[in-house]
Amino acid sequence: MRIIEPRQLSIPQLQGLLQGAIAPRPIAFVATCDRQGVVNLSPFSFYNLFSAHPPVLIFSPALRARDGSSKHTLQNLLEVPECTVNGVTHAMVQQTSLASSEYPRGVNEFLKSGCSPIPSIQVSPPRVAESPVQMECRVIEIKALGQGPGAGNLVICEIMLIHINEVILNEQGAIDPYKSDWVARLGGDWYARSSHGLFTVPKPLTTLGIGVDALPHSVQRSTVLTGNDLGLLGNLEKLPAPEDCRTARLQMASDDMTGVDANVTGDDANMTGDALRELGIDQKAPGEQQIQEQERVHRVAQKWIAMGKVREALALLMAEEASDH
Repeated sequence: MRIIEPRQLSIPQLQGLLQGAIAPRPIAFVATCDRQGVVNLSPFSFYNLFSAHPPVLIFSPALRARDGSSKHTLQNLLEVPECTVNGVTHAMVQQTSLASSEYPRGVNEFLKSGCSPIPSIQVSPPRVAESPVQMECRVIEIKALGQGPGAGNLVICEIMLIHINEVILNEQGAIDPYKSDWVARLGGDWYARSSHGLFTVPKPLTTLGIGVDALPHSVQRSTVLTGNDLGLLGNLEKLPAPEDCRTARLQMASDDMTGVDANVTGDDANMTGDALRELGIDQKAPGEQQIQEQERVHRVAQKWIAMGKVREALALLMAEEASDH
C-alpha cells in the first residue's frame, strides 16, 4: 500500500488526490448576492449535511489554488450572510458546470448558465427554478481554515426553508433517488448519477464560454434542446462565423436524419424553457410551418451535440435564426 505524506505533494496534486479519494460528493449550487443586490451563482462539491437539529449544512469555497484569491461567493457572504443551496440533477449538470467558470465579479451566472432565478421568501438571494430541492439558508459562521492557496472556508449555514418539487417524491412522501436523479462529484472529470452510475463532464474552458445568454432567443427557449444542450453550447468560446453557419446548413441537407425524431439526450425537455413558461414569460408564436422547420433544425442540432459536434450544432442553429429574419 502506498503511503503519502500530504506536505510532499503540491497543492494541485494533493487536491486532485483527495477529490478522487473522498467521493462521491454532493453538489451545492449556491446563490449569493452582494450589498448592491448583484447575484452570483456557483457550484461547490466540498459540501454536506452536518446536523438535523438545528438543520445545518456546510460548504467550503476554498481560496484559489493558483494565487490564493477568494471566490465571489465568499466575498458576497461576508457582505450578506445569506444564500440559497440548490440540489443538482443530471438534467442541469452542464449548466451547473458552466456556472463554475470564473466570470468577472458582477457577472450574473444565472444569465450565463441559462438557469432561472425565482424569488426566495426569507433570504435575499434567489433560488434556482430548475432544481427540485432549494434551501434558503442563513450563515451562522464562516470559519477560515488557512490563509494560503487551496485553504478552505467553512460556511456553516442554518436551513430556514426547504422547497421540494413533488415530482421527485415517492408514494411515502420521501425523496426518490431515481426520480431526483442527483449528480455528485468524484475526481477529475468524473461524476456519479443516482439513477444510472458514472459519467464525465469536461471542465469548462479556461477561456470563458460565451454563456447561454449569448445564444439566440429561439435557442434559449427551445422546446427541443435540453438544459444540458444549452450548457454545452454556452461553453463554446465564440459564436460561429457566417461561413461556418452556411457550411452547417449544407451539412444538414445531407444528414440522414436518423435519431432526430425524439430526444436523443435522455434528459427532460428544456428546463429553462419550462421554467420561463411557469413564470409567465411568453414566447413568440411563429406559424405552424416555421415551428416544424425550427423543430427539425433543433433536433438535428441536438443529435450533433450528442455526437460531440457542439460547434457545428451552434452554427446550424445560428443559420436557422438568420433565415428567420
